Amino acid sequence: MNIPVWFEVGSLVVLVLILIGDLMLVRLRPHIPSTKESTLWVAFYVGLALVFAGLLYLFAGGQFAGEFLTGWALEYSLSIDNLFVFVLIMAQFAVPRRLQQMVLMVGIIIALVLRGLFILLGVAIIENFSPIFYIFGAFLIYTAIRQAMPDGDHDGEVQRENFIVRLLRRRIDISEEYDGNKLRTVVDGKRMWTPMIIVFVAIGVTDLMFAIDSIPAIFSITHDSFLVFTANIFALMGLRQLYFLLGDLLDRLRYLHYGIAIILGFIGVKLILHAMHENELPFINGGEHIEWAPDIPIWMSLTVILVAMVGATVASLIASSREKRAAKDTAAIVE
Repeated sequence: MNIPVWFEVGSLVVLVLILIGDLMLVRLRPHIPSTKESTLWVAFYVGLALVFAGLLYLFAGGQFAGEFLTGWALEYSLSIDNLFVFVLIMAQFAVPRRLQQMVLMVGIIIALVLRGLFILLGVAIIENFSPIFYIFGAFLIYTAIRQAMPDGDHDGEVQRENFIVRLLRRRIDISEEYDGNKLRTVVDGKRMWTPMIIVFVAIGVTDLMFAIDSIPAIFSITHDSFLVFTANIFALMGLRQLYFLLGDLLDRLRYLHYGIAIILGFIGVKLILHAMHENELPFINGGEHIEWAPDIPIWMSLTVILVAMVGATVASLIASSREKRAAKDTAAIVE
């Protein structure tokens, strides 16, 4: 079975309308969402993704539905890593809390545009140069090793953003204060950009860097550009609400980068095994397919992703809880 064209077009139209509606809601009503509101929105977007998977199963078959679910889980897991950098960006540019929803929403739209371009480029490369999976796999394994380093924080991403921001400041006039969610303002009779433009650029650069990791990874799950793009849409749509839902909890997820490293490393190995199985390089096995190299099934990929993320989260929360108890015991002894 193939995915019907009407289903693809209809799905994209509905998703675009949802994104536009979400953007208008944030623009017309800037506020700090409560935990209850954030939870309901995250549940809505997760439920929407599951409904979409069910419709795929109904109209296109279990293979496509499984590929979408696994790709969505992968992109959602990797997108959580974005949240740590978002926190740093918001703090660095002192974005008012009530304006952060607008910043995140615009950042998500920028990410979708950039990832859409990456996906089209990736599909074109894969169709014309299948050995690219060797490069994708090696890159993801390298990224996994960096992610697992004890001192592997996000300072490097922020430094690269600072470089872009410095270039921007040299080129245009930017005011010192925010003017609501406006991009342009008037200072002493002069039209200037507000700091919001810097924040949007910083978020966009972050999304571009994370796309370089995530897009090659999802091609290990499916080569269908529609599934790749919709998995990215569903993963990013709930990211804004997840940012507010997790809040201070992000600081407690100290082992999350290990879970992400495991996922990236696994996907990297999977890509290399797939490249070996479909090998066409003349200097490897005489240009013949390497039959013993297995193609890892979708269910195994989904299992690894879920176990890695749940395991890293539970381990982080347990360690944080133990530290709190130890701190209380120490305080009690001192008293």
